[in-house]
Amino acid sequence: MAAILFFLLLLTICNAEAQQRQSTINLGSSLSPTRANSSWLSHSGLYAFGFYQQANGYAVGVYLAGIPQKTVVWTANRDDPPAPGDVTLNFTNDGRLVLQSAQGKETSIASPGGATSASLLDSGNFVLFNSKEIVWQTFDYPTDTILQGQHLSTGKELFSSISEYDKSTGLFRLAMQEDGNLVQYPVGTTDVSQYAYWASHTDGDGDNVTLCLDVDGQLYLLNSTGTYLTNLTQGGSPTEDIVYLMRLDADGILRLYSYNLHQNGNLSVLWSSTNDMCLPKGLCGLNAFCVINDQQANCKCLPGFAAINQGNQSSGCGRNFSVESCKSKDGSLKYTMEEVLNTEWDQNYFSHLSSISKEDCKAACLEDCNCEAAMFNAGECKKQHLPLRYGRRSLTDTNIAFVKGIYRDFQ
Repeated sequence: MAAILFFLLLLTICNAEAQQRQSTINLGSSLSPTRANSSWLSHSGLYAFGFYQQANGYAVGVYLAGIPQKTVVWTANRDDPPAPGDVTLNFTNDGRLVLQSAQGKETSIASPGGATSASLLDSGNFVLFNSKEIVWQTFDYPTDTILQGQHLSTGKELFSSISEYDKSTGLFRLAMQEDGNLVQYPVGTTDVSQYAYWASHTDGDGDNVTLCLDVDGQLYLLNSTGTYLTNLTQGGSPTEDIVYLMRLDADGILRLYSYNLHQNGNLSVLWSSTNDMCLPKGLCGLNAFCVINDQQANCKCLPGFAAINQGNQSSGCGRNFSVESCKSKDGSLKYTMEEVLNTEWDQNYFSHLSSISKEDCKAACLEDCNCEAAMFNAGECKKQHLPLRYGRRSLTDTNIAFVKGIYRDFQ
């Protein structure tokens, strides 16, 4: 009973849209990416559901069609390769939404069972109906974006895209946790504070916490009793002239955007989770650290390392010299220690030395064949293995990273 009441509360307080049908899509309807019927529009024409171009093919999704800057807000099967131009999107006679190749192979997008019609609502929500109610909707399966009237409920996540033009799963995720905390992490990590780089700090403030975006642009967290836990943005007066959307961007930063339908401009940023472009962990990949140049995040390799993929900063860095034995045949050391000042790294050490000088920390790692890097700060020395990760330059941080670097030319 409590769960039902909470669901009804969300529909009211989160300003979830009225679920009226806009333009009905009947069973047996289809779309083709290379013909005039490549999408189904919402009643207002603001949103479209259908094909959009991605790389050398096509993807299926929901996008803002009523503005010059076509903005994708939802993608079906986002990690599948782009589809060729001879595919069709079918709303089958038995109520399934499938992508069908020229050879007849089907890829399911939605198979809820019992669907008799579909519609793209003016909220941007694509829904499948049976004779009485909604049986499937894109609002329940967000990718990287939340639209007005949509919410991110407990246990749900957003995943960033690779780029604005490649909507495959990217490097970052936003988790609405069971403990009530809204947290940003790099992908491939567990929900522990060690990996978090931004949080709402609302853990313990109630059950079934939900992130809501209202029609006036107010972005906030709400618990199961209807208590507002925190307002991320204040919002304004609701107007049909402005569209709001929240997106976990490819750079790992959560942003709230607005677009004025009567001005032919770009999306405007109203709020962001951070102004520090280097804060998102994992932006630069392994053995690299993030620095700010001209208000942009740039990635630098550790000394003795080179970028794995020059065109992809997140690919990280690898050694630019071959690694041989730690010592030469006569027992002399083969490596020097390179310093990287004012940098923060993930603390994943295997040995911790206290009350030690900078030079002794450097020597301790150099003489230890198991040590590939060491972090020194305020008399504390932490030996680590490679790879190093989550590196960022911070001029206020006194940490020094020592890395075994250039190979000595022994005779």
